[in-house]
Order: sequence, then C-alpha cells, then structure tokens
Amino acid sequence: MSAYEIKNNIYWVGAVDWNLRNFHGYSTNRGSTYNSYLIIDEKVVLIDTVKAPFSKIMLDNISEIIDPSKIDIIISNHVEPDHSGAIPEVLKYAKNAVVYTSAPAGIKGLTMHYGELPLVEVKSGDTLSIGKRTLNFVQTPMVHWPDNLVTYIPEDNILFSNDAFGQHLACSERVDYRADMDQVFEEAKKYYANIVLPYSMQVKKALDVISTLEIDIIAPSHGIIWKKYISQIIDYYNSLVSHKKHDKAVVVFDSMWGNSAIIANAISDAFITSGVSVKMFNLSNSHNSDVITECMDAKYLAVGSSTLNNGIIPTVASFLCYLKGLNPKNIEYIAFGSFGWGGQSIGIIAKELDGMKYKPLTDNIAIQFVPKPEQLLEIKKLVKSKLTVSETKLIEEGN
Repeated sequence: MSAYEIKNNIYWVGAVDWNLRNFHGYSTNRGSTYNSYLIIDEKVVLIDTVKAPFSKIMLDNISEIIDPSKIDIIISNHVEPDHSGAIPEVLKYAKNAVVYTSAPAGIKGLTMHYGELPLVEVKSGDTLSIGKRTLNFVQTPMVHWPDNLVTYIPEDNILFSNDAFGQHLACSERVDYRADMDQVFEEAKKYYANIVLPYSMQVKKALDVISTLEIDIIAPSHGIIWKKYISQIIDYYNSLVSHKKHDKAVVVFDSMWGNSAIIANAISDAFITSGVSVKMFNLSNSHNSDVITECMDAKYLAVGSSTLNNGIIPTVASFLCYLKGLNPKNIEYIAFGSFGWGGQSIGIIAKELDGMKYKPLTDNIAIQFVPKPEQLLEIKKLVKSKLTVSETKLIEEGN
C-alpha cells in the first residue's frame, strides 16, 4: 500500500498485514494494519511506527513524501511492538530525531525494549509546536497498557487515538466511508471485546476527555480511519463502556459423546422460545475470541462440559481462563453438563463463574449419561421459569 493523504500534508504511511491470523490468542481472521502517520510541517513528525518486519514498507511509504532522514520527531503513543517496533530502524535514517513518549511508563517501556534511545517525556496537558500545528498530548493509561497516550492536533481537529476505536482489519481502503461499514463495526466490536474490555473504566475517562474536543478525523493505530462515522463509533464506545446488555444468551460447550450437546440444545430452545436470542458455540471448533465478542453484550451465559478425568474438557477450561481475563460484566449463568460417574465438571464450571462475580440463573444442570426426553423437558421449564424478557424487547416486538 502506498502513502495516503488524510488531510493536507498529513499522510498514512503504515502497512497492511493481510496474513495476520493470531494476536496473542485473539483470532484475526481478517488480518490487520499497523497505522503510522507522517506530518509535514516546519518539523517533520512521525506518529507511531509499525511492527518491525514491516519497517521497509513504512520507510518506502515515507520516501514517497519526504526523505526519512528529514524526520525530526517520532511520537510513540504506545510501546507495544506492533506500534513501536520500527523505531530503531527509523532512527538509523533520521539520526537527529527524538522520540516523545508518555512519562514514566513510555520511557521505561521503550528503554526496556530497545535500549538507549533519544527520548523526551510528555504528560497530559503538554503541547508541542511543530510550525503551523500544535500537538496536544493526553495520557490514557491502561487503554490498554500503562504507557498509552493519544495525540490531538487542534488546528486540524485530528485525534491520533492509539488503540481506541481500532480494528484488526486488513483491507485496501484507508477511510471509513470507502469501506464495508458492517465489517468495520463487527471488527471494532471484536477488538474492544478482546483488547480493551477489561479497561472499560479507563476508556470511560478517555471518552470524557475526547467529548471536549472538536474532532473531524480519528486516526487509530489499527484498521480504518474514521471520518464520516465518528459520532457513530464514539456512541458505540459509550454503549460498550456502560456494559449495556441485550436479551441475548451465549451457550458454549464441549461434549465427549454428544450428551452435553443435547443439553445445550435444550437450554438454547428454552431461551429462544422465551424471546431471548441465542448464539451457540461448540468449543471444539470455535475460537475463544469470537465467543467473547458475543459474551460482551449478552445477558446470559450457559457453559457446559462433560466430566473428563474428574474435571472439565480442556477446551472449556481454556474458554473459562480466557473469559476470566476479559471478564465481561453483569452476566447470569447456567452451568451444565453430562457425566458418567463422578460429575465434577458442572461444579467446577460454577465455581469459576462464581469467582467472576456472575450470578446463577438456575441451579446447576447435571445429567448422567444420555438425557431422557422428560429430563430435557424439565430443563426447558426450569430455564424458562427464571427468564425475564426486558421491557425494551417487549416494546420492540409490540407486546
């Protein structure tokens, strides 16, 4: 991909990673981008870089605009190597450049990753004149690392938002109005669920700051640049930080001989006939990051496993571990499963979900060997008796 001008003398010069399929446990089936931005002013500024293997692509893009040796300033909004990995390579060309980063975490992080660099620390409220433009810095710690920083140019109303509002999405378009927006929002939701979700409180603080700014462009570190749909993505983030729930249930399971799957179907049927939408995942062929994306705005979660070696099936254990790390809020749960003799799996699931401060919707559901028709009927009655469809859902359906 060539350099792309997003505003007069401000360019995207990053790289598209069409082949990325895993980002530390998060499945990135549509690849990603590493967004780097070049500003031509009295001072030449590079905002963030790219993952180290893509350094040449970024430098080639910069070279379309200006000789990389003329870069005066590098802004490191985030230490993570997919943002900062090319800094050492850039400094080989831009020998007089200095790197501005968040204090103290950015200074510490860059030094620990790359050794001694020409670093300048910045904090919230600091500004930097680069000619006709001013860079305003706002620290956004734990969105999603301690060093996170966003940079705002008031003369152009551009927010370089770092990981906020990003998506792991490789595509040939750079701006929102030229992209498939259903796909963009789908990936923005998945990105939030798998990267940002544990830090929603910190995101809320950042949104409060952002609400005071006039913004014409949001330029994140991954994915599409926001121009036309800025209010929509900000509104969407505001709904996510409030942990807004829908009348939706996520049913996940793994099953040795299909019996836990039969129970999962009975629970799903009970939700559906009660007016609750369902997303069901067999964990033997579903990725945890896709499941979590659906859990984020779901009111109910049913987790099932056969008992295996006095415990739970490894795929279910993996899911619970992943769930615990991200910990979507305000969920009512059902623990269920089949067993041959011990039956420990259901209690293990319930204990894990209790530890996440989730509330049981029903008593644990445990069936020995093959579920009988009358047992499945009792499961459906039990689940339906505990459900309360929200007023919003009833209004939408005209009831």
